[in-house]
Amino acid sequence: MGVGKVGEKYRCNICGNEVEVTKVGGGALYCCGEEMESMN
Repeated sequence: MGVGKVGEKYRCNICGNEVEVTKVGGGALYCCGEEMESMN
């Protein structure tokens, strides 16, 4: 699953880091070696 649009939020289920998309460039977000989960 890749980043779709500005404003989406993602969370790492391992360490709890949260990210909000400010610019879409394609691809997926990873943290702690695993893909981050969408919070939307």
